[in-house]
Amino acid sequence: MAKVKVTQLKSLIGRKKNHRLSVKGLGLKGIGDSKVLEDTPSIRGMITQVEYLLAVEEVK
Repeated sequence: MAKVKVTQLKSLIGRKKNHRLSVKGLGLKGIGDSKVLEDTPSIRGMITQVEYLLAVEEVK
């Protein structure tokens, strides 16, 4: 299965609660933190919701 690397680029201060929870659900803990995750529909949904806070790369 494909994987994606997500990196948090911006702070969560002042963001909507559901956006903060989506970033937490992706496993990110702060600016500069990165995770490699399975590319599932639920993960894609969280990424789409907070894409303005993240950098997303495809991993082979």
